[in-house]
Amino acid sequence: MAATIQIIRTKRMKAQGGVCFYCGFPVWTGDPSDYIRQTGLTRKQAERFRCTAEHLTARCDGGTDAEENIVAACHFCNQTRHATSTPMPADKYRAKVRCRLARGKWHMAALRCAGRLRRSTS
Repeated sequence: MAATIQIIRTKRMKAQGGVCFYCGFPVWTGDPSDYIRQTGLTRKQAERFRCTAEHLTARCDGGTDAEENIVAACHFCNQTRHATSTPMPADKYRAKVRCRLARGKWHMAALRCAGRLRRSTS
């Protein structure tokens, strides 16, 4: 089962152009060394952008491991969405993240140190 999720996560990441579904920042899998070198982030800062498989509808809410229910999301966006007892629906959470990004309120502490990491505008 875990191998299937990893395959789907990688496939979704490629389909999304290598960026997080929610924030649009580049994500990475495997060894973060190249990502760290390209972005200028520390290892701790880069961990925030590690690619995770995010269930649009959580399994506990009846969601499945089907490919259409999984997107690639950075570790920070995934964890933050699920930090509350009732996570926001994926579309509303994405809008919230994009709104906070527009106001400079998302990822900013990590990004102040790395001028080369850019968000996708798509």
